[in-house]
Amino acid sequence: MKYIVIIPDGAADYPIDELGGKTPLQVAHTPNMDFLASKGIVGTVRNIPQGFSPGSDVANLSILGYDPRVYYTGRAPLEAVSMGLTLSKDDIAYRCNLVTLKFSDKKQIIMDDYSAGHITSDEAKILIEEIDKKLGNDLLRFYPGVSYRHIMIWKGGTEDVECTPPHDITGKEISRYLPIGKNANFLKELIFKSVEILKDHPINKKRIAEGKKSANSIWLWGQGRTPNLPTYQDKYKLSGALISAVDLTKGLGILAGFHIINVPGATGWIDTNYEGKAEYALNALERVDFVYLHIEAPDEAGHQGDYKLKIKAIEDIDKIVVGKILRQAPERFKEFKILLLPDHPTPIKLKTHTSDPVPFVIYDGKKEVTDIKRGFSEEILNSPDIKIEEGFKLMDFFLKGNV
Repeated sequence: MKYIVIIPDGAADYPIDELGGKTPLQVAHTPNMDFLASKGIVGTVRNIPQGFSPGSDVANLSILGYDPRVYYTGRAPLEAVSMGLTLSKDDIAYRCNLVTLKFSDKKQIIMDDYSAGHITSDEAKILIEEIDKKLGNDLLRFYPGVSYRHIMIWKGGTEDVECTPPHDITGKEISRYLPIGKNANFLKELIFKSVEILKDHPINKKRIAEGKKSANSIWLWGQGRTPNLPTYQDKYKLSGALISAVDLTKGLGILAGFHIINVPGATGWIDTNYEGKAEYALNALERVDFVYLHIEAPDEAGHQGDYKLKIKAIEDIDKIVVGKILRQAPERFKEFKILLLPDHPTPIKLKTHTSDPVPFVIYDGKKEVTDIKRGFSEEILNSPDIKIEEGFKLMDFFLKGNV
């Protein structure tokens, strides 16, 4: 049996007035996802345990079958693992976004863009290297990642700090959301020192001249230590591969013992290489038992508050990714199963994640269990075939048929 999990990150949503009270999933043209829902088992799953922040780190950990209450230590260490960074037992990793802050006449500072206008990786690398040169030392280092996503490692640092993800506060004044707790003043000092370093940097002057947003500050959050996960070989006796443009999910894959596949042109945005992701996933299934295919675009559109982009991302995933897999999998594999679900909602009107349950569908290429005409959308929440309250149990149901 071959297993493939497809994650359209953040695709679930709330009803939107401009869409006649429907969600992007309901409005989008998704014949392939709808086929899976009509022929498979549909259900609902809560991937965010009570008391946890509704991040993709917690949600994807759950989907992969790991109980966040046991294994979760923070987002940044997962990304550090993906970047090949080794943390000692005394090291704390922090996520270090490049962001755009807007300074108002009222002496307020607004989080204008959590991604600095989706800055390119090449531009970001230069800026983070400048930050490391000016702020780094024997105990503190900054490492460039992908686009706006980077890592700070603090040797002997503290994780006992309350930090807010920047994508949760778009358009808000930042003073209420700066770090709180032990050594919080040190972290705030780093943020404001970065403003002085970045505001007149040639990269930012060029971006502003081109009508783009300036990456004029860092933002620190998602701190933690490296977790210790059992591999999929130990847990399920399966070999696996993971495809994603995001270091977070790549880090989870590395810790799970997966082969990480880097698809050319995979960006984590609306312009990602959907075709390549599907093709690489199918090719990987020739060699391994299990493939985890993560697609970031719907989540990013949700954070932007752009329902049109979100609909486009969902339709591209349906046509190019799900469609290709459905066409080719029956020809290439005797037996295969597909699990399709968002990790969490990223509602357009909130521009951030929520802890609400999401719909899922399990389709077995050899055992079509139903023949009910239904779509893949949040409507499944009203009449699921199965309801799973602890998200980490979904993987057992997918792989073994039991919860």
